[in-house]
Amino acid sequence: MCLTKGFTLTESVVAISIAGILITVGSPTFTDIYEHTRADSHIRVLQQSIVYARNQAISYGARVTICPLENGLCHKNWQQGYSIFIDRDIANSFGDKDVLLYKSKPFNKKDWVQYNRNAIRFQPEGFASGTNGTLKFCPGAKNSPYSRAIVVNQSGRVRYSKKKSIVCI
Repeated sequence: MCLTKGFTLTESVVAISIAGILITVGSPTFTDIYEHTRADSHIRVLQQSIVYARNQAISYGARVTICPLENGLCHKNWQQGYSIFIDRDIANSFGDKDVLLYKSKPFNKKDWVQYNRNAIRFQPEGFASGTNGTLKFCPGAKNSPYSRAIVVNQSGRVRYSKKKSIVCI
């Protein structure tokens, strides 16, 4: 008696059909998981960057600024990435006397990153300048259900927002 190894054509077609159905049903779930994970990852990196800037302000005893730079000036387009620098001349811009501490990569073009001011500034004591601020990250769309936010208060404390419906405008 001869034993054959392998699959018949019918078995292969049935297996491929079942795999196709499972992929079709499961792919939206993978997209959701990807957006959720990406949002959590980016907001964690943003939070760590803000804490880093505050710590550097205290360590150096100098004013430290986080902002997106364009031609050395802070602007509101956070999607291009952001820079952290010691603002020695207190000009709210990156000049010759200033020291660049970190420069991030640009965010995905589909994502929205928004802050209610041009920059986050920390005084030498670690206090944030100005009023409380909220930095929002919306993956894929302005009204993504996976949007996250960070709140920076005047004392320099950074926390994750507990708000459920975050919309980037």
